[in-house]
Parts: sequence; structure tokens; C-alpha cells
Amino acid sequence: MSTTVKFSKEKTTFSKTLKSNINDYFIQNNFKRTGNGKLTLKAIILLSSLFILYITLVFVQPHWSISVLLCTILGVNLAAIGFNIMHDAGHNTFSDNKRVNSILSYSLNLLGGNIYLWKLKHNIAHHTYTNIDGEDHDIEIKFMRIHHDQPIKKHHRFQHFYFIILYSISYLAWIFYQDYEKFLKSKLSQHSAKITIPFKEKVIFWVSKVVHILLFIIVPIIFVGFVPTIVGLLITSTVCGICLATVFQLAHVVSITEFKTIEDYRVEDEWMVHQLQSTSNFATGNKFLTWLLGGLNFQVEHHLFPKISHIHYPELNKIVKSTCREFSIPYNEYPTFWSAFNSHFNVIKSMRK
Repeated sequence: MSTTVKFSKEKTTFSKTLKSNINDYFIQNNFKRTGNGKLTLKAIILLSSLFILYITLVFVQPHWSISVLLCTILGVNLAAIGFNIMHDAGHNTFSDNKRVNSILSYSLNLLGGNIYLWKLKHNIAHHTYTNIDGEDHDIEIKFMRIHHDQPIKKHHRFQHFYFIILYSISYLAWIFYQDYEKFLKSKLSQHSAKITIPFKEKVIFWVSKVVHILLFIIVPIIFVGFVPTIVGLLITSTVCGICLATVFQLAHVVSITEFKTIEDYRVEDEWMVHQLQSTSNFATGNKFLTWLLGGLNFQVEHHLFPKISHIHYPELNKIVKSTCREFSIPYNEYPTFWSAFNSHFNVIKSMRK
């Protein structure tokens, strides 16, 4: 994680104007920047759904065909909890109460991840140095090449065939391997600097990992059996992994976003302009998708204003677009999910050689 890369501060008129326009929106409407009752209701629905699905699968044990469907829904549900509850809480935007944000952010630990490591990797490295080679660890994907400055390896020629397999196992790899690798090596990635993990977080890491294994592996094996548990875990994790990986990739790895390699630790553009260059929206007119993804189809607004809850993104979208037009700055957006996915696929295919 770098602390030396600097963004230009010479031309900041755009940033100042955009921030002023956004501030005016909240002042004029007397809105808080955090979530509201709608987000609380959404959290209740998603957490209740998790509880009901878990109880039904483990203790009610419906016919296997119904269980397969419920495991698929559970995978989407886990991803939705991450998109909506954990993500906002992890950015301290779910509530204006810091304790509430802290508690809800640990929903990631309940799902098998670790919020402390996630905040270091996501909030700091990814959000500050988006799509910058060597700084944004989220673009360091094993077995894949997604921009020109990454070295080409023989297996990359087939990546447009196997990428969906990598996405499907990404959640399992994250919670059962990558977290442990980061924790034991005290490094967020192979080339990042060493991190110091507080003793409290070390205890939370091991306790939450054990609790997750008990809830999602040991207890199901006791009540359902070994084979059904493994099959259910694979279905749920595959669906969750595809959801999580795809949403991230459509925001940053598409044909209209930029990747940068910094040699002198300086970025020519101001930080907000860089975020506009390296991030893209998709399907912002789809209200159901916006609800399910926690507004992460509005990634441009999220990257520009990560300390504002996603419930405000549709309105901020209008302000950001208007300000971009005023300064003749390109704004990246795809009209539908599939147009963005097609663009992502084309990038993967073009990077194979």
C-alpha cells in the first residue's frame, strides 16, 4: 500500500465545483449523508432472509430440488448483504452512529470474510489508487491479465474461456485462503508493504473464522450430512462469487475505463478526474438492480463520494453528470448490465495476447 503516489493539485476547479454542488444538494434538502429508514428496512429484509434460508436448509430440509434453488437464492442474499449492509457500514455511511456502522460492518465476518483486512484493501488501496498498477490490489487477479502493463503468460490466451470459473470460486478463495494468506504474511498482496494487525483484530479474526466454519460447515454436516453440505456450500459460494466479482469488474475493467502505471509517483490529473477515468456505471435506470446491488451500479458516484450512502446515488448521478458536461469531462456509463458485461468480456479477450 503506497503513501507516496500524489495526484495533481494544480487544476482543482472541477473538484471544488462538484463538491460545492453536492454540498448544496444536501443543504437545500436537509438530508444526512448517511442512510435512512429505507436502508434500515433493506437491512432487516436481507438479514431476515439469511436467517429464514439458513433455518429452512439446515433444519427443515426440503426436497433436494428446492434446496438447490434456495442455495442459489442464498448466494445472491449473501452478496446483497455485502453490497448493501457491509459495504455502507464499512465506509461508515450506513448510519451517523459510528457504533452501528462498526457492528454492521462485522456482517462480513459472519459471511466468512474479515472487515479489518477488507477496509485496508478496499477503502484505502482501491479507493485511493483505483486502477493504478501496483497500488490497487483489486486489479491483481491471479491467472488473469486485465491491462496492458501486466506481463503476458501462456495461460492468458484462454482467459476469455475460464474467467467465469475464476469468478465462481472467488468467494471460496477469499474466505478460505486469501484472508489467511494476508493475515499470516501481514501483507495485502505479493508486492505490498507489511501491515501491522492489532491484537484485538487478531482475536476477532480467529474467533469469527471459527464461528463461520461452525455455522456454515459443522452444523449443516451434523444435521444435513457431509455431501449435501458440501454441495450446498459450493452452489451458494459459486453464486455469491459470481455476483461479487462481476459487479466489481463491470465498474473498473471495461473498455471505457483507464489503467495507469505510475513511474514517478505522480498522477497528472486531480484525484476526482482520475476516479472518473478509471470507473464506470451500468444499468442505472434499473431500480431493482440498484436496490439489490446497494447502488454499486452507480460506481462513479461511489468512488467520487465514498463517504455518502448509496441511497443518494441516483440523485448525485444527475449532479455529477451535469458538472462533467460543464467542464467537458467524459463520464463513463453503460445503459444496461449486458452492454457492460459484453465490454468487460471484450477487454478480457483483448488482453489474452
